[in-house]
Amino acid sequence: MPGTWERVTPLVLLVIVAAALWATLDLVAMLVFCSLMLLLLAIHHWRHLDTLDKWLQSEELSPSGLPDSSGKWGDVSTRLGRLMREQRRSEEQLRSELERLRRAVSAMPEGVVILDDLDRIEWCNPVAEKHLGINAQRDTGQHIAHLVRQTQFNEYLDSRHYSEPLVIRQPRSQDLTLSLQFVPYGNKQKLLVSRDVTRLERVHAMRRDFVANVSHELRTPLTVIGGFLETLAQDDASDPETSKWALGLMTDQTQRMQHLVEDLLTLSRLEDSENQVREQTVDIPKMLRELCREAESLSAGRHRIRLDLGTRTKLLGNTSDLHSAFSNLISNAIRYTADGGRITLSWKILDTHGVFSVQDSGIGIEPEHIPRLTERFYRVDRGRSRETGGTGLGLAIVKHVLTGHQARLEITSELGKGSCFSAWFPAVRLIPNPASQS
Repeated sequence: MPGTWERVTPLVLLVIVAAALWATLDLVAMLVFCSLMLLLLAIHHWRHLDTLDKWLQSEELSPSGLPDSSGKWGDVSTRLGRLMREQRRSEEQLRSELERLRRAVSAMPEGVVILDDLDRIEWCNPVAEKHLGINAQRDTGQHIAHLVRQTQFNEYLDSRHYSEPLVIRQPRSQDLTLSLQFVPYGNKQKLLVSRDVTRLERVHAMRRDFVANVSHELRTPLTVIGGFLETLAQDDASDPETSKWALGLMTDQTQRMQHLVEDLLTLSRLEDSENQVREQTVDIPKMLRELCREAESLSAGRHRIRLDLGTRTKLLGNTSDLHSAFSNLISNAIRYTADGGRITLSWKILDTHGVFSVQDSGIGIEPEHIPRLTERFYRVDRGRSRETGGTGLGLAIVKHVLTGHQARLEITSELGKGSCFSAWFPAVRLIPNPASQS
């Protein structure tokens, strides 16, 4: 009510003054007065309109730029100022939420690219930059197909069928395999989500290779045994010498399959994360003496085998697993060392680590093969490995045993001069022999 009276008061006063002029003077004086007042009122409103127009045209709209006046213009300025402050608060909240969303998307392990309705880049996170080789600042507005130049990707983009992801190998890095999938949203916009599936693809490849290798390793002995059984089942197969020879070969192939199955079961047990291995004090010097005798029996005098015990330190670990790992390393040395060669087994303390090593004077290994030696069924020479009777799982077992003991395997080799396989155990697993300290 007070606001309404303030707005009406000037009009009432104007009417009173006009009436007084008409009564005391004449109609012309009253009309001149009214015209003058209307002109002043028009100037007043024009000035406020001009101020408001300049404020609206300014680059930075601020409530402080509004005209400071009373009356109706004051009410308008107050309402505009309040609306501006509310808009500023809303903009700040939206800006803050958008920044939080961008930080969250940037922290995602997947790459995310926002595309407009014409498949042009609007924004992407750092992971997408790494996966696709793009730059958020430089490539904004570029068509995604101009930057990811692969036929498979373009066909996938044009197909409009995005229910299944596309798996491709990144041409900029052959070691990187990506899973790409478009997610439509809004008004013909899309999200391009990229995931690094390199490790998963390697696991799938290893599984396929594993199945293929096991099938291949079992097929040969089964074929041999089946063939001889068919021969022995024939009525005319009565030659005792032939039968004895066939039975001997079948026995060899059966043992080969048995060794393969045993190694597979051992590897499966070692890879089982829920398998709790009971650890105890392992007398490494005693174990190596036993392994040295076994090596001499396996070699049958064909090699010069020497045991070098530089320490009597024992080890905290699993006796069975360590015996299996060390035995695999020793049998490999015997298998790939020519007659008359030297094989040295040693147990020493180097740089606070316990080091078991097997040094041979065998055929050696080419450098490019060394990083893959611990893969299951990996062989430098398949034909030579089968001749020596290996299953292709020995070094894979060694790797898993050492990993379970927080140890590492180091391999050094020179072609034609021999190899050295060393197992390095951390100091926390070493148990000094009191007798050696006295």
